[in-house]
Amino acid sequence: MSNIIDLMKTGVRSPATEAWVLMRDIAIVNKARVFAIASEFELYPAQVHALYTLAPGEEMPMSSLAATLHCDNSNVTGIVDRLEARGLIERRSSPSDRRVKLIALTPEGEAMRERMRERLDTPPPEIESLSRADQRALRDLLRRARGDDD
Repeated sequence: MSNIIDLMKTGVRSPATEAWVLMRDIAIVNKARVFAIASEFELYPAQVHALYTLAPGEEMPMSSLAATLHCDNSNVTGIVDRLEARGLIERRSSPSDRRVKLIALTPEGEAMRERMRERLDTPPPEIESLSRADQRALRDLLRRARGDDD
């Protein structure tokens, strides 16, 4: 809070505020990139995020996917319905609780997920153009900012 007050009084940003603004700007540019990649695969961004989240060979409760996507269960139902209609995922009842619906990638879904991840995980030119030392430093700082232990 004091960073915002300092900025309002002096017009000078703290390093933390400036770093946060830069990360936000990068995220906004990346959002446009995600929309473009989603369009290439004829998917919506939420569907891309769902496929990106699902691990090959594993089942996930729909409620866990909703939590990961930061949306409610009714939104996930629509996302899952559309992915299932495309043959990319399948829905199953949990053997331990038939009220719980599990979702899993189909072989077609796994193949699309892999192609999508290759596109999404390719760094933009602004990151690629940094020196290897700067790339490592950026990676390490972002890991620490995210709270990773190592």
